[in-house]
Amino acid sequence: MNSTFTNWNAMSDKALAMHIGRFIKEKRIEHNKTQEAIAHAAGISRSTLSLLEKGETVTVSTLLQVMRVLDLLPILDAFTIRPTISPIQLAKMEMKTRKRVRGMQTPPNTQSTW
Repeated sequence: MNSTFTNWNAMSDKALAMHIGRFIKEKRIEHNKTQEAIAHAAGISRSTLSLLEKGETVTVSTLLQVMRVLDLLPILDAFTIRPTISPIQLAKMEMKTRKRVRGMQTPPNTQSTW
C-alpha cells in the first residue's frame, strides 16, 4: 500500500507555497489550459499566475480566483467548522435519553371499553 502521508507541520512556509504552486500547475495542465487563459479568466496577470505556480508569495484572493477558475473551491470544505461536544456534555446528554418504555397505565376503577 502506498502511503502519501505528508508532515505539513514540518514543512517551511516556502515549501508549502511550492507544494500549492505545483498543485495549481498540475490542475491547470489537467484542464489543458495555458497560463494566459487561466490568468485572463481569473482576472490576474500571467506573471502573477506564474509566481503562484512557482511557489512565490501571492495574495489569498489571487489563490481563490485561480481555484475558482479551475473548479477547485470544493477543497475549501476542509475548512468547515463542525461543532464539537466535550466528553462531559456527551455523558450528560446520554444520561437524559430514555432508557426504557413503560406500558400505558389505566387509572384505577376505570375499565377500558371497546
